Amino acid sequence: MTHDDGFASLHQHALRLRGAGIPSLLQAEPGRVQDLALRVGPLYVNFARQKYDRAALDALLELAAARDVAGGFQRLFRGEQVNLTEGRAALHTALRGDPAGAPVATQAYAAATEVRQRMALLVQSLEASGVTDIVSVGIGGSDLGPRLVADALRPASGARFRVHFVSNVDGAAMQRTLATLDPATTAGILISKTFGTQETLLNGRILHGWLGSSERLFAVSANPERAAQTFAIPAAQVLPMWDWVGGRYSLWSSVGLPIALAIGFENFEKLLAGAAQMDAHALGAPLERNLPVLHALTDIWNRNLLGHATHAVMTYDQRLALLPAYLQQLVMESLGKRVQRDGSPVTCDTVPVWWGGAGTDVQHSFFQALHQGTSVVPADFIGCIRHDDPYQLNHQALLANLLAQTEALANGQGSDDPHRDYPGGRPSTLILLDALTPEALGALIAMYEHAVYVQSVIWNINAFDQFGVELGKQLANQLLPALQGEPVAVDDPVTREILQQLRR
Repeated sequence: MTHDDGFASLHQHALRLRGAGIPSLLQAEPGRVQDLALRVGPLYVNFARQKYDRAALDALLELAAARDVAGGFQRLFRGEQVNLTEGRAALHTALRGDPAGAPVATQAYAAATEVRQRMALLVQSLEASGVTDIVSVGIGGSDLGPRLVADALRPASGARFRVHFVSNVDGAAMQRTLATLDPATTAGILISKTFGTQETLLNGRILHGWLGSSERLFAVSANPERAAQTFAIPAAQVLPMWDWVGGRYSLWSSVGLPIALAIGFENFEKLLAGAAQMDAHALGAPLERNLPVLHALTDIWNRNLLGHATHAVMTYDQRLALLPAYLQQLVMESLGKRVQRDGSPVTCDTVPVWWGGAGTDVQHSFFQALHQGTSVVPADFIGCIRHDDPYQLNHQALLANLLAQTEALANGQGSDDPHRDYPGGRPSTLILLDALTPEALGALIAMYEHAVYVQSVIWNINAFDQFGVELGKQLANQLLPALQGEPVAVDDPVTREILQQLRR
């Protein structure tokens, strides 16, 4: 796609730097390693191995200023209607703090605090019961965030509850989960913003029938009345959420009930505190020292100026193995748009494909393509400085691999044998957490949230709707009766033929 006038000067920088090697950039700019590094609370991030120089980064910062990124943060935090297509604010930041102090945000923060107090009481009541296992049913933002955090921060032993997540409508997922549990010591949580999501309703009915009653069934929804009515759940066991929180931004809300049960309510509050620290930084730091802004501008540079179509996330901590899947939804659902906020077509490419995995496993799968394939894949490498397990040598080997892979991708290694030649020039950003604590994980997730928003401001797209997921779901609801044997008119010839095959 063509670049609009806002990218014109950047395009010249990209042409100038296209053939530059990362080692040559480091050599040409003394102090680059320190200048392109930033610490915010428990996070240290280094951009020195990205393929831009100071002049190109200055041009990126000029673009951010011209697109009023700082004003965009003000509008977001103050609770203005940044989600224009749905006429809503996007106040996920108010779930964890109120740095802007604007009336709308302050009111939202008060509502979130009140519901969080109710959530704490539910956690206490479950802790006092004989429940040992929790089945959390939801999909998308009602599953990925809680699943990630619960898996990342659950203690190696001594957890009060074992929390199991079911999202897929495939009955095998629920069957395998329930086969290991006892209904007498299990509670269920149904999470759905609308309480009209097909997958959650179908799995919820299975769980409700298996439990035998609604006595130990809880719900989280922006439609609490429907949640209570559908499964006869007592009102005291239904927690509200709000339409000013998108699903993929909702883990900080009552959607985080499974998190609080998996890691403890105090740790859930520490998670929110870490995110609030990143919120204050995003709102108050100048653009040139603003971590989410620099991460977003790096992504824009790689996507729009260097033309890279994918972005990888490698987590050198097994507890963060679900982070790439979580970021796929956060980034691609938010930024997968082809029209601007006014409905006109975008004038440049938007989101690349995000993917990844956990090191060192992925070094033995797709790293061959990263090192020697024809496509350059920019990447985020994420690790933890301190470890919690007793196996120090393993942690040292893990960090050695993290450092070695980022160095090898950037610098490469020449060889007279073309099969053993490493071209290098593969850019990456290194993100280190002091340790995998609730505060650090909260700050990391909030950093990505704000980086996504910055990109949406620069591309002039809406990061907070997701109409692209609706059409397929609508068609599925229309086709379900046909699979149940009812006569249904099907216009698409391929679908019609496959239905006939399935009936046979």
